[in-house]
Amino acid sequence: MPSLSNRIGFFTESVIRKMTRIANAHGAINLSQGFPDFDPPAELLQALQKAASDGLHQYAVTWALLIFVKL
Repeated sequence: MPSLSNRIGFFTESVIRKMTRIANAHGAINLSQGFPDFDPPAELLQALQKAASDGLHQYAVTWALLIFVKL
């Protein structure tokens, strides 16, 4: 295997990778990956469908949207 550049030495394990490793070590349910092995409840699917069709489902701008800011 070729050696890696010294410039990447400061990179650390990703949070998702770390949480997966910890969950596996403890036999826990891993919520960090987002890969459930079951279907979500019908109520959640209905709420998701409504939220997706109602709009406002993009990341907020860094300075926040006024509708989310309490004046």
